[in-house]
Amino acid sequence: MSDKNENIKDLSRRHFLRNSAVTGVAGAGLAGGFGAGTLMGSRPAEAAAGSEHDVAPGELDEYYGFWSGGHSGEVRILGIPSMRELLRIPVFNVDSATGWGITNESKRVLGPNAPLNGDTHHPKVSYTDARYDGRYCFINDKANTRVARIRLDIMRADKIIDIPNVQAIHGLTLQRVPKTEDVFAVGEMIIPQPNNGQNMDNPSEYWTMMTCIDADTMEIKWQALVDGNLDNCDTDYTGRFVAASCYNSARGMTLPEMMGPERDWTVIFDVPAIDQAVANGDYTTIGDSNVPVVDAREQAHQGRNPYALYVPTPRSPHGVNTMPPEGKYCVVSGKLSPTCTVIEWSRVGEWFDGGLDDPRDTVVAEPEVGLGPLHTTFDNRGNAYTSLFLDSQVVKWNVEDAIRAYDGEEVNYIRDRIDVHYNIGHLKATLACSRDVDGKYLTALSKFSKDRFLPVGPMHAENDQLIDISGERMQLIHDGPTYAEPHDALMIRADQLNPARIYSRDDPYFAETVAMAQADGVNLETENKVIRDGNKVRVYMTSVAPNFGMTEFRVKQGDEVTVVVTNLDNIEDVSHGFAMVNHGVNFEVHPQQTSSATFIADKPGVHWYYCSWFCHALHMEMSGRMLVEA
Repeated sequence: MSDKNENIKDLSRRHFLRNSAVTGVAGAGLAGGFGAGTLMGSRPAEAAAGSEHDVAPGELDEYYGFWSGGHSGEVRILGIPSMRELLRIPVFNVDSATGWGITNESKRVLGPNAPLNGDTHHPKVSYTDARYDGRYCFINDKANTRVARIRLDIMRADKIIDIPNVQAIHGLTLQRVPKTEDVFAVGEMIIPQPNNGQNMDNPSEYWTMMTCIDADTMEIKWQALVDGNLDNCDTDYTGRFVAASCYNSARGMTLPEMMGPERDWTVIFDVPAIDQAVANGDYTTIGDSNVPVVDAREQAHQGRNPYALYVPTPRSPHGVNTMPPEGKYCVVSGKLSPTCTVIEWSRVGEWFDGGLDDPRDTVVAEPEVGLGPLHTTFDNRGNAYTSLFLDSQVVKWNVEDAIRAYDGEEVNYIRDRIDVHYNIGHLKATLACSRDVDGKYLTALSKFSKDRFLPVGPMHAENDQLIDISGERMQLIHDGPTYAEPHDALMIRADQLNPARIYSRDDPYFAETVAMAQADGVNLETENKVIRDGNKVRVYMTSVAPNFGMTEFRVKQGDEVTVVVTNLDNIEDVSHGFAMVNHGVNFEVHPQQTSSATFIADKPGVHWYYCSWFCHALHMEMSGRMLVEA
């Protein structure tokens, strides 16, 4: 096929995608008019010169990328700009490679009777003075209403908590200054309060909440009751405010009801005011939960709401993003409007302090950017980049120029547009949620790949793209298929993270297992021993490539067996695994790590165990037998 025909094919496909998407939301009254600022036409993605962005074999990437794993329930680590996948961190899922969800250590983090699936959305790395400090990554599970904390030294979750009184944690964000002490999680779905079987048929009693979590203890500090469905969220750069988009302000139960209002809200919470109310005892509790609940509903207050500001925002607002490096503005994208709403944080302070009467006085711009704006990210030159789901584009626009246009000046605030493939959701520029924003790269997480990759059946890959934004024009430099469904990502400099090379023997991650060994009088670093306690058997063994310290142990049918393995190798990357054949047990044991798993020896006979992580030329011989007496 000629190049000309290929171009025609590409254009017709793009028009089909866009027009079918527009038709799908036409019933919602999607605004279609565009101002002078949006007249720049689309252009195909221009490939940048590859050499300046290539990461050669043996070279290291400039950034770590943290990708949500979506329906897998995990978090993925990528190198940027190579887009090489470096690691998958299991969080809410079972992972047979690492043993997450199988080992006793991981089960303690997951908690008893935990669902072994998840839907991860918004990874957020902790801050000190609005700069990434490399301590933790927090991630939500929308499917099961949970929040997890991942230690970034060992890349493993160490805390997972269930959030009461709400359903479906979607938006997640962190306090930026002076450091991350608060984690904010928004409940999306409205439910009866309490949700105990009463008022199920009375939607007027359905509500949701903003939840504040202590980042250090991972305990819930308070919840704030609000109107409508909360969606995404972000904080300011003073530590005072957290803003959340709020759709379905009419609190409808059906799609037409949810899309009815011309404007919904951006809800902005005064965190110190809520903290003080809780300290004063001005709260209630709901149902069986003892979490303090403050009433921040708009309808609950006559006149000025002391806890929350409801800014009318066009319509079905979605993404909420604070502009670095000073954090002066917050941009909220109107999913069913062609506009973004720019809110000035200082004016929010004026409203709470009584200096402004109209919530809309906090709005300083409302630029028209394109069809289906979802999320916005930023460079270090005053520009914003907004994802356009329906247009399958990223649009670059200047924030100060948009403010001037809102004030009546004739100014074109649109700087550039680039096609992405296809129907982009989240996007994120390097360091764009911190003071260190550098404007080098942008990742576009496209929901559909269509014919970009080899077909693999009805389930198509999604498409992660990397765009060079260092110049005036955006340039596409990478296409890559990805497994369903990365929702969001962030990218931090490599020097802002200091992961461990081997485990420390006093690591709290396996402290309970060490305490169990001490109670049994076993030195994990020198002894291989079997302890019998009735029908409970604890087997302690060491591993040094290519040997387990114990190559045979004997139990009785029906015994509950706990195998504890300590890897005495102290050279990085010499990892072992322990797999017990036909018993559903396999787990990692990295250098200086102790791991354990418990199972029932219910089958009499000989059962081999072996090292499941290739570690040595004699790796295949690294094995042993469990002898189960009938």
